[in-house]
Amino acid sequence: MAEPAVPSHRPETLPPRPRPLGRVRLRATALAAALSLVSAVAGCSGTGADARPRAADAAATAPVSAGVSGPLCDLLPSGTDPGNPDSLAGEPADEALQWLPVLTTFEAAVRASGLAADLRDTSGMTILAPTDDAFAAKFSEENLDELLLVRKDELRYLLREHLVAGSLSLSDLVAAGGVTTLGGTRVTVSGQGAAARLAGRADTVCADYRATHARIHIINQVLGDLPTTAGEGGDRAH
Repeated sequence: MAEPAVPSHRPETLPPRPRPLGRVRLRATALAAALSLVSAVAGCSGTGADARPRAADAAATAPVSAGVSGPLCDLLPSGTDPGNPDSLAGEPADEALQWLPVLTTFEAAVRASGLAADLRDTSGMTILAPTDDAFAAKFSEENLDELLLVRKDELRYLLREHLVAGSLSLSDLVAAGGVTTLGGTRVTVSGQGAAARLAGRADTVCADYRATHARIHIINQVLGDLPTTAGEGGDRAH
């Protein structure tokens, strides 16, 4: 299958990272069509080298289904595919992110910010990870490049607005009614059927990925109060 183009907002000067999803790439046309359905249902938004053997080993030893839920889940690795929910249960959180093809921008931001070690906190971490489409709707390509390469303090602040101490499932978040991010912001949480709404605007679109000492919930909007710059003329022509 042909290699898809790397999103242009990923700065070429960032250090290269392994891309474990080469053998489980989503078909671009199917993804686009399905994302339209996701948007209608939940307001949803929107890598490759050989798969790593460690994740395959984790898939073989994961005892129970991770039980992810949300309208985007059907588009992500499942069954015995590398990167399926069960296989990620034994991965450190920062490495688990590498297997999810809709989180390339968020994962790049984690690496660029130096916060990867924070995601491995043994006391537990909840990660509210915006999709690539959510970042594209929030930031111009030029603005995003600046955050990744230069404005590291702002980038770390942005990421902390998506991290919550403790490994909380979707039901835990809804039951709590709200959580405080590592950035200090109180985020309300309300149930939306099999999903949850955060801060009154972002929805979970595939929730409850388990990683070591962590839960990952994929969301369709960027949280925090950085200004929206998408569409302001900072996007490069393709």
